[in-house]
Amino acid sequence: MAAASQDQNRPQNTRAVMAFLQNHPPFSNMDEDHLAHFAEHSALRFYANDEVVLSADDGVVKQFYVVKQGRIRGERLNSRDDRIETTFEIGLGDCFPLAALVGERPTRTVHRSVGDTFCLSIEHEAFVTLFTQSDTFRDFCLRGVSSLLDQVNQRIQSGAMASIGSSFTLDSPLERFALRNPIVCTPDLPVRKAVARMHENSVGSIVITDDNRHPVGIFTLRDLRTLIAEEKAPLSAPIRHVMTPNPCSLLAKEDAFAAAMLMAEHHFAHICVVDDENKLIGVVSERDLFALQRVDLVNLARTIGTATHLRTLVSLRADVSRLVDSMLAHGADSGQIVKIITTLNDVTVRRVLELNIAKNDPGIAFTWLTFGSEGRQEQTLLTDQDNGILFTTPEGMTEDQVREKLLPFARIVNDELAECGFTLCKGNIMASNPKLCLSGAEWDDWFVHFIDASTSQNLIYSSIFLDMRAVFGPGEPVHELFQTVLMRIGNNSLFQKMLAGNAFTRKPPLTMFRSFRYVSDGKNRALDLKRQGLAPFVESVRVFALANGVGAANTLERMDELARKGVFDAKDANAWKEAYSLIQAIRMRAHNEMLENKEPLTNYIDPDDLNPLDRRILRESFRQAQRLQQKLELAYQL
Repeated sequence: MAAASQDQNRPQNTRAVMAFLQNHPPFSNMDEDHLAHFAEHSALRFYANDEVVLSADDGVVKQFYVVKQGRIRGERLNSRDDRIETTFEIGLGDCFPLAALVGERPTRTVHRSVGDTFCLSIEHEAFVTLFTQSDTFRDFCLRGVSSLLDQVNQRIQSGAMASIGSSFTLDSPLERFALRNPIVCTPDLPVRKAVARMHENSVGSIVITDDNRHPVGIFTLRDLRTLIAEEKAPLSAPIRHVMTPNPCSLLAKEDAFAAAMLMAEHHFAHICVVDDENKLIGVVSERDLFALQRVDLVNLARTIGTATHLRTLVSLRADVSRLVDSMLAHGADSGQIVKIITTLNDVTVRRVLELNIAKNDPGIAFTWLTFGSEGRQEQTLLTDQDNGILFTTPEGMTEDQVREKLLPFARIVNDELAECGFTLCKGNIMASNPKLCLSGAEWDDWFVHFIDASTSQNLIYSSIFLDMRAVFGPGEPVHELFQTVLMRIGNNSLFQKMLAGNAFTRKPPLTMFRSFRYVSDGKNRALDLKRQGLAPFVESVRVFALANGVGAANTLERMDELARKGVFDAKDANAWKEAYSLIQAIRMRAHNEMLENKEPLTNYIDPDDLNPLDRRILRESFRQAQRLQQKLELAYQL
């Protein structure tokens, strides 16, 4: 009641300004007293079309502006050709000039009105007061879109957290999870005494260490059950004979997500935590990571990986979408979630292959390849198949004879994967296609032609085949193949430029006036978050990565490596990573809502269905894609 009474006592124009601000971030998350301070110290300024609002000639910036009506265009001189370039356009609710005001310097950009424009402005003293007193405002001024992205992630997580609750997230370092003073023994200790030590301490594992406390093995209750059931050794035997050697270890500073991925990928239940000298400092278990959060990624991966029938795999696919909701609730960002989905997809693919080999082994050594978004470890719940086979030709057989054995096998696998939710590829980019079931030498020849020919079709294929990964079978042949591909692309500037030109056609869905550009395929007011939102990042980053010898396929990992190599400015790389992740997060959230409403999965959204914060962030994310493409344009003179 006191707050309501206080609001009624404020002048009407102050209340009107506050009401306007409350519809736009960061003001929508600020305290009412801070909004009132802004409103009471603000002035409404009018600018006619094409009028300069702010420029370097004005000296050190002394005002902070918020667009109330109309638009503001940013202009800079291109030193290469002395041409004036538009660097941005901002509209209703947007703020300027943050960097110059915080840095207490002149702006480097000419800010010009587009049409009749009104701006609210406050003087430097009022700005400093807000900056000092409001954490939300200060965070926005210092971090811009990054702080807004945090707000989006917090809101996404808070909805899912309402019924779960957790004090840890998957970003937490392992030292927060790891059991301190883990139970250890020497390699010579009899199994019986090791098990007694486990029982006395109520733990499910014991780590075998050497004299320097380096972990050399691990023994778990599961190993004990196997030992007894299969009578592998007497309980008097030294534990070194029955332990799992070379246990998986991670540094204490690494996060819980890294441990979760290893557990899911390899079906481990325990991981050793070590210091920089590889000395054991703790053990983290599957239960440590997920019991408190009631999210059991490792158990789901293990259940998929040990399924005995195809129908079991089909039924388990529904659990993956439920897991995505839970992971969002426990702090996993979009980059983590797509890797989780990809990991579970990998486990499913391997199990389908294993079940078919058990039924009808073709008798040929092969590696199952995956391409495109699966190759980049960026799959969401909406996925199709992009796969192939790399085989080793046995002595005495021709490559065509090998294909006669492998192609029927691959067709069954492709069909069964379709039953599991991986839809058949409309372009027939599948292992059952004879053109994609090749020996190592044939794949090498295929890529030689692919790179040297540079046809329009090959440029389309580049978005698929240049993001490749081994899912099943030996990985070394694939690694050797791709290293050769990287070398050829690095030495072929023409192919690089054609790749860059093709990537440049993937325009973000923004008009020159920063309004959304909708798809033109019959969808009303729809944005395609995959083709229009993510693809400009994926395609552009791929060009820079391949040209600079980056072997990673994942887009975020490519950006990190390009920043380490100095190809990307570190601040630019972080901005692009955040923008890419935000689009991916909105896409995944839309997929979950479609599943809940029993609607078919698509990549289309109507931005009018989003709240103002999400629309603001989405628009800014698309603008970051434009900045990345500008770097591509400059690098390859497009």
